Amino acid sequence: MTDIINKLSDRLLFAIPKKGRLHEQSLSLLKGADLNFHRRNRLDIALVQNFPIALVFLPATDIPKYVAEGNIDLGITGQDEVAESGANDKIDEILELGFGKCELQVQVPVVGGATKVEELVGKRIVTSFRSLVGKYFDELDKKYLTEEQKQAGVKTKIKYVSGSVEAACTLGLGDGIVDLVESGKTMKTAGLHPVSTIISSQAILICNKNPSNLSLVSKITSRIKGVIAAQKYVLVNYNIQRIHLEEAIKITPGRRAPAISPLEDNNWVEVQSLVSKCEVAEIMDKLEEIGAKDILIHEIDNCRV
Repeated sequence: MTDIINKLSDRLLFAIPKKGRLHEQSLSLLKGADLNFHRRNRLDIALVQNFPIALVFLPATDIPKYVAEGNIDLGITGQDEVAESGANDKIDEILELGFGKCELQVQVPVVGGATKVEELVGKRIVTSFRSLVGKYFDELDKKYLTEEQKQAGVKTKIKYVSGSVEAACTLGLGDGIVDLVESGKTMKTAGLHPVSTIISSQAILICNKNPSNLSLVSKITSRIKGVIAAQKYVLVNYNIQRIHLEEAIKITPGRRAPAISPLEDNNWVEVQSLVSKCEVAEIMDKLEEIGAKDILIHEIDNCRV
């Protein structure tokens, strides 16, 4: 461990969630960006072998603070965690990563609970997002509490728990809860439903305002962008008669423009273009309808776009 720490001074520090919903996908992103490292068992620091980078594995909740106020140059965390930390103005949000999408929602019991969020004013709210939820309900208190209630000291009570927030209403700790919701299955199982959404969130790449190696930050960001684009797009390759080329380009415009190459038969051209992976079947149908031939789809492992 001492040997590793001694090697950190000349390396860019990159914080990765050590566990939880963002961990595995963050590791997959690093692999796609060709950041080769070996993490020793029970150690939270790993040296990247092909770059002067050290990966520091931290709780996602702590990463915004370390990037904003510590020596960490880059980090992967959730937009919800950045908002909760209050570090928005102390870091740069470089890139949305497209995974870990969820919503921070106010949830109440389906049976006997509030029907709208203002009905929770002055009551008990349980959450692990104390700062965000406190600010949210402070605004609601100002708007919906009567002057008599304010003078009497009535205020929405925010209770903090570190986990199993969805059980709070059933166990009598709160009248409503605020927690991250992905599919909503957990909340339905707990007999809850949403009455308000505070923020929408996903994983993001964040950066210190003054990174130790700006050129390396740019290179790693470019690689990660390439991995994300490769997950979104496939390369379509097909032959089309020139008389239908204009129509074909409308179907496959590419990110900027398709690549068009002449064939030995002057009446035909070959077209290559990036298309959205989720639309590829419909695009192939449309190309076939206008007479395209030899339509091929190529998966992309990595790219620069």
